[in-house]
Amino acid sequence: MLEQEIAKRRTFGIISHPDAGKTTLTEKLLLFGGAIQKAGAVKSNKIKDHAKSDFMEIEKQRGISVATSVMGFNYKDVKINLLDTPGHQDFAEDTYRTLTAVDSVVMVIDCVKGVEIQTEKLMEVCRMRSTPVICFINKLDREGQDPYDLLDEVEEKLGIKVRPLSWPISMGKTFRGVYNLYNKSLVLFEASKRELTDGLDIEDINDPELDRLVGESNATQLREDVELIEGVYPKFSIEDYLEGKVAPVFFGSAVNNFGVRELLDCFVDIAPTPIPRETEERIIVPKEKKFTGFVFKIHANMDPKHRNRIAFVRVCSGKFERGKNYHHVREDKKIRFSNATAFMAQDRETVEEAWPGDIVGIFDTGNLKIGDTLTEGEKSIYKGIPSFSPEIFKEVINKDAMKTKQLEKGLKQLMEEGVAQLFTFELGSRKVVGVVGALQFEVIQHRLKNEYGASCSFSPMNLYKACWITSKDKKKLNEFIASKQRHIAKDKDGKMVFMAESKSWLGMVQDNFPDIEFHFTSEF
Repeated sequence: MLEQEIAKRRTFGIISHPDAGKTTLTEKLLLFGGAIQKAGAVKSNKIKDHAKSDFMEIEKQRGISVATSVMGFNYKDVKINLLDTPGHQDFAEDTYRTLTAVDSVVMVIDCVKGVEIQTEKLMEVCRMRSTPVICFINKLDREGQDPYDLLDEVEEKLGIKVRPLSWPISMGKTFRGVYNLYNKSLVLFEASKRELTDGLDIEDINDPELDRLVGESNATQLREDVELIEGVYPKFSIEDYLEGKVAPVFFGSAVNNFGVRELLDCFVDIAPTPIPRETEERIIVPKEKKFTGFVFKIHANMDPKHRNRIAFVRVCSGKFERGKNYHHVREDKKIRFSNATAFMAQDRETVEEAWPGDIVGIFDTGNLKIGDTLTEGEKSIYKGIPSFSPEIFKEVINKDAMKTKQLEKGLKQLMEEGVAQLFTFELGSRKVVGVVGALQFEVIQHRLKNEYGASCSFSPMNLYKACWITSKDKKKLNEFIASKQRHIAKDKDGKMVFMAESKSWLGMVQDNFPDIEFHFTSEF
């Protein structure tokens, strides 16, 4: 039973630069999976149903995804768990964490803009873990770059070999369709179709029927392209894809439902089933009988009517059962989860059981933190959910002394969600929020006001880096803390952090205190 359930699961994340069409692609995958009934342009105001995956108020106002959404649906007897991540670089940290919970990735690239800087950063995180990647080159209904140039750019900028598995017939105004190299079928393009079309099976690309369907010059060009691709690129190897060495590439137009089915059909065929994961003690394989999982995200107030926190748990091995007692490794205690849910973006349903690859939402009253491991008794801890040193720091100024408690509670909960990082100075208890991008401050302010009734403003601080500090010599560490007291803060977990004001000053301090180790991520 366990092995059958594992074989059915595919858990992946969708990543891209902002505006490449990631949320639209997510919606279309849900449409093909039958999880939603109608498609609608995400940013169009005419359609009241927003993209299923953008559920926070601020996301709807701005048309961007700021929190990772989890959606499950079935397609061809395969249970697909899809994690839509924020594309906006200001929310990169949420995306990095999400990538620890998936087994593979679909990367969306805009055919007009090509590979953009945020895509390069995300690819680095995928490479750290050799995560398999499929590329979807989107917006072919617009005049974009030459497909060959796009493939070269992906190879060069993302440092991964590519293999086209579908090929466009022209582009922009003259876009006629896509030839599927994976299963040798032709799909003709019809703009703004709301319903879903099937491909035409043209088994032989030299069939004169092709000339009739796409025009003689397009047909000739396609035959030349296919011959060139088959000649230049090595035969597609599933093993190389699974090892993260080669990325299959599909072309399409998500907003027009086009090329998405080809991507999905190939994905369920080749994408990895749940993979083994490393703990600090050993490697755990999914088919082990005992349940293990880890928390990779926490979201407070998903339902504004009910004050609740949901911890997102990735099931790594065994079977999760609702109402059973599990071991919370960090606190070394048993916890019973009587309320567990599966997600369809904001819609939730109670789940009785979940299998490796599944994402379970657990109602939490504050026991769980990002990175926590849950097991059936084993004391091993899953590796790899780092916090990076933030880029921008601002001090929190309370604007309503009567609401101090609400502000403190709100900050604590938002930081546990991983929205940003909070550093509290040892002297004077000043609270400083550190973020990756400036838009985070707006989100924090908006959510503190709307969800906790607390008003605050942010005052800029001249800080360069937050460095976690350790030393083999406890006495030296205490001396360092005493001499630099004005610059010492604690993070939300109580770890000591040195707040450096400039790059040159940090270098000088490092030289003067050789026994102190300075870390730029919290995982050491």
